Amino acid sequence: MKNKTIAIHKGTLRDKKTGGVNTPIYTSSANDYINKDETLYPRYFNTPNQDAVAKKIAALEHTEAGLVFSSGMGAISTAILAYAGTGDNIVMLDALYGGTHNFATEWFSHFGIECTFTKTSAADVIKGVTPKTKVIVIESPTNPLLAVVDIEKIARFAKEKKITTIIDNTFASPVNQTPLDLGIDIVVHSGTKYLGGHSDLCCGMVACSNEKMEKILSLARVLGPSLDPRICYLLERSMKTLVLRVNAQTKNAMEVAQFLEGHPDISKVYYPGLERFEGYEIAKQQMTDFGAMLSFEIKDKDSSQFISQLKIISPAVSLGGVESTICPPSLTSHAKMSAGERQRIGVTDSLLRLSIGLEDADDLKQDLDNALKKVSQ
Repeated sequence: MKNKTIAIHKGTLRDKKTGGVNTPIYTSSANDYINKDETLYPRYFNTPNQDAVAKKIAALEHTEAGLVFSSGMGAISTAILAYAGTGDNIVMLDALYGGTHNFATEWFSHFGIECTFTKTSAADVIKGVTPKTKVIVIESPTNPLLAVVDIEKIARFAKEKKITTIIDNTFASPVNQTPLDLGIDIVVHSGTKYLGGHSDLCCGMVACSNEKMEKILSLARVLGPSLDPRICYLLERSMKTLVLRVNAQTKNAMEVAQFLEGHPDISKVYYPGLERFEGYEIAKQQMTDFGAMLSFEIKDKDSSQFISQLKIISPAVSLGGVESTICPPSLTSHAKMSAGERQRIGVTDSLLRLSIGLEDADDLKQDLDNALKKVSQ
């Protein structure tokens, strides 16, 4: 099956009583255990609504197993801790999502884990590996500078060294990138973003082989970051339109990125689909398309005043929804990092992250242009 068909049909549990085409919502947290192969319980991650979503993400990511969590941080922290412990080293990109970066800097020491942060090139990641390294965590494209990492090169090296690789695939989504096909072991998503897609759900997902999932599931059942069946139902419903939404958003993003690149009031645009962008060639090789996220910097203007002049694009802290949103990462996704750390990885106070939605591309360009003109007056 192709992605559009997978997104609609894979994992869906047909209602035998009514013949309904949607997975019913199974609300019971108390279920019969007699003569059952497995006791169903929400914290065990094995209820029908959880299973429907898990099968869908596994199919979209071209792997055997999936797991749905109550948040993206629940997903990635569980995946990391399942494969690293006291005395181990983890190599992570400097340019990871701010929440993941904060998890490493604030909490790894409590578990006796050492962390090595590296730049985004494969050579830097490989150079950061030590004999104690058990896990490599990457993100591509990165949040918020859209840096592109050579996924296959890192995965190949890690397999030779028997190191587990984890990638945050949120920005690309499985529509534009399937890292397991490039050799990555574990793929993580903030399902709050494109998988949910309507700015009204909080959830996360992990996809990997059955073998890799054993440890993750075992730890998840102890930590308990499971997702309510009602939210699972809404998430499954949203995922049915994932491919249509992301394809349309990606097309819009290219138009907006090209518009901003040629605008006299914009100093820099970060988008993997622009030929002058540093990661363009790698992105072209490992992505089917370039995604719907971009960042940019304005020339000599107050970014907060610029945002206040936008009429269609909304200031908001999340991304991936049907509506376009904008925010300064220094005040939102990367606010928990120190000013020095942000400066080191290139997240300036003037950087703006733009999540492109499903509006008409011409309307979005006009909105940006009008706001730029108003702050120039």
